[in-house]
Amino acid sequence: MSENGSGGRVQPARPGDPSRIGHYRIVGRLGAGGMGTVHAGVAPDGTRVAVKVIHPEQAQDPEFRARFKREVELSSRVTGPYLVPLLTADTNADTPWLATAYVPGPTLHQHLLAHGPLSGGSLYALAAATAQALEAVHAAGVVHRDVKPQNVILTPGGPRVLDFGIAHAADGTSVTRTGVMTGTPGWISPEHYRTGTTGPESDVFAWGALLAYASTGRLPFGAGAPDVVAFRVMSGEPDLDGVPAPLRQVVEKALSKEPGDRPSAAEAARGCAELLASQVTQVVGDGIVPPTAVNMVTAVWDVPAGDDPAWQLPPSLNRSRKQLVGAVALVAAVVGGLAGGAAALMPGGTGNGNHASPSAASVSPVASAGSGQPSVSTADDSPTKQEQQATADGSASAESWRQARTARGQGEHDVARAVLHDQGVTARDLSPIEMTPRAVRFHESRREVYFSYRLASDEEGMAYAETEIARSMCLTLRDVVLRLHPDLPYRTYVMVKEEPGRDSQVTWQEDFVADTECSSAAGDGTEEVSGAALNWEPDGDGLAAAVIPSTDRAEIRIADRVAKKIIERTNGMRPTLGTQWVLGHDDISVGFDPANSAMYVWSNYLMWKQRQKETWAAMAAGEACRALVRERESAGTAWSYSRYVVAEVGASGYAMIRWGSTTTEADCPA
Repeated sequence: MSENGSGGRVQPARPGDPSRIGHYRIVGRLGAGGMGTVHAGVAPDGTRVAVKVIHPEQAQDPEFRARFKREVELSSRVTGPYLVPLLTADTNADTPWLATAYVPGPTLHQHLLAHGPLSGGSLYALAAATAQALEAVHAAGVVHRDVKPQNVILTPGGPRVLDFGIAHAADGTSVTRTGVMTGTPGWISPEHYRTGTTGPESDVFAWGALLAYASTGRLPFGAGAPDVVAFRVMSGEPDLDGVPAPLRQVVEKALSKEPGDRPSAAEAARGCAELLASQVTQVVGDGIVPPTAVNMVTAVWDVPAGDDPAWQLPPSLNRSRKQLVGAVALVAAVVGGLAGGAAALMPGGTGNGNHASPSAASVSPVASAGSGQPSVSTADDSPTKQEQQATADGSASAESWRQARTARGQGEHDVARAVLHDQGVTARDLSPIEMTPRAVRFHESRREVYFSYRLASDEEGMAYAETEIARSMCLTLRDVVLRLHPDLPYRTYVMVKEEPGRDSQVTWQEDFVADTECSSAAGDGTEEVSGAALNWEPDGDGLAAAVIPSTDRAEIRIADRVAKKIIERTNGMRPTLGTQWVLGHDDISVGFDPANSAMYVWSNYLMWKQRQKETWAAMAAGEACRALVRERESAGTAWSYSRYVVAEVGASGYAMIRWGSTTTEADCPA
C-alpha cells in the first residue's frame, strides 16, 4: 500500500472520503490497496502527510487489529534519513489509521522506464542510501520483506525506502493474509523459495538485485514464468554485465545463494559509503569531501525531479461532493449469466447476453436468486419502488442491506477478510476502471453475504467490472464457506453499489452454492482420449502444485519451451482472439503436478470471449500434448508426464478449460 505509487500525483478526494482524520485535513487520495486507502493529508502546520486507513471490515477483526497494532509499534522503532518516518497513528480508532511523512518523486521503477539506468554518483548514492536504510530497519529488529524498485522513491534530496505494510519482526508475523507468500518474483531470495523463511539476509539479497537493476535496467535473473525465474534465482548466475566494477563486487556478495555468505546491511552500508566517498572526491575535489554520508548523497545526487503539483485545499468539501454527484453516470444493463457475462460485456462484444443502453426501459433491481442475471436500475427507479419490488419477489434490497450486520465469530471474519482481500486484487486487475471495496455484511436469516463497493467507469466498463466482481465473489465464497466453514448458513451473495446522493443499489444476487459455472473445477468435462484418463480430472490441488517453482532441470526446460511456443502462437493469433494486447510470461505460464503426472498451462488474461477462450485453449492443449509426447519419445521412462491441462486463473479463482492424456502426437488437438 505505497503512498507514492503514482509518482507523487494526488488524485481528487472521492465522495464519501473523510474530510479529516485525526488532526490532518484530507485533500485527496494517493492510492489504495488490499489493506486500505491512502489519503493525502495536511497537518495544521502545513506539513504534507500520507494517511493510511484500514478497510472498515478488517477493522472489525480483533486478530487483525492486534497485528496491525504490532505493525505500528514495529514501524515506530525504525528511523533513518532514507526511510519514510511514521508520524502518528491511532490503532484504537473504530477504523485504525497511521500517518507517515509524504515524500515526492517517482519510484526507481518509474524512473528507469522513463530515463534509463542510473550512473555515476547517483548510482553510488542509491547504493549507500538504501543499504543504510536497511541497516536501520534491521537494527530495530524488523525485516522489510518487499525490497524492490517500486518501494524506492527518488526524491529531490535522495532515495527513500518505503512501504513497511508487510514488514515484520524477525520473530513475529505480518498482517498479510494467511497462506499468501509475500514478495515479488525476481526479488525473492533463494532461501525464501526453498523453505519459505525470510530474514535480514533476504532483504540484502533483494537489495543486491535492486542495485543490479538500477545499474543496467535489466532484471538480474531475467523475466519469464515465475518458476523459471525461481530456478534461476536458486541455481543460476545473475546477469551483472554493465554493473560498475567496484559496485559489482558488493552486488555479487549480496546475491550469494547462501544467506551466510552475504554481507549484513551494516557491512554493505559501510562498503558503499567508501565507494560513494570516492565518487564525491571526483565531483567536488580532494580534501573537501562532506563529513557525513547524508551530505555525500546530496553532493552527487543528480536525478530529475518528478512532477509534484501543489496540494490545493478545496474551498468547500461539501460543494465539491455535490458537483461530483451530478457527474456520476447511471447505467441500465441486463447481462447474461456469470459464465457468459464477461464475454457479453467486453467492449465491442456480443456474447450470448443482452446489453441494454442507458435509454432502455428500466428493469428489475435484481434477478431472483440463482438466476445468474444481474440488472442495474435506471434513474427512474425510486428507492420506494425498489423496496416494494424486492418485497414482492423476496429478492435482496437496500432495506435488507441496511438490516445486515458486520462479521461475528471466526467463520464470518474469515469470509469478510477473504472477500476484501480478493476484491482488492480484483480492483487492481480492473485498472483503469476504478473500483473501491467498501464493506462486507451478513444477513443470517436471509442466508446472504453482502459486499458493497464504489465504481467509476463508463457504461461498458461498469457492466464488465460488475461481472468480474460477481465472479470473484462467487469463487471466494465457494472456497471459504463451502470448503473451510460449511457450518455457516450463507448460500447467496449480494452486491451493493454505493453512490453519492443515492440510496445503496443492489446490482447482483446469486446463489453461489447452485452456481456451478463459477466452480473452481469448471472444466469442459471432456477428455481428449478415452481410457484411464476419463477417470481423472484436474483440480485445485494439482494447479497449486504446478504453480510451485520446479527445481527439476527437465521440467524447467520443457516448461520454458512450451511457454515460449504458446506465447508466440497466442500473439500470432491476436486477430482471431480479438485483442491487440501482446502477451508474455506474466500472462501465460507452465508448471507441473508430479503427483498426477500432469503439466498445466494457465493464463491470467481474462479478456477473451468464450469462443475465443476455447480457441486459445485448443491451441495451447495441442502444444502441450505434442511437447509431452516428444519428450517421452526422447527420454523414455525417465519422463513420467502424460497428462496436460489448460486453465484460466483469475483474481480469486480458476477454471479448468481443457485437459487430456497423451498417446501419440497424431492424437493431440490440432
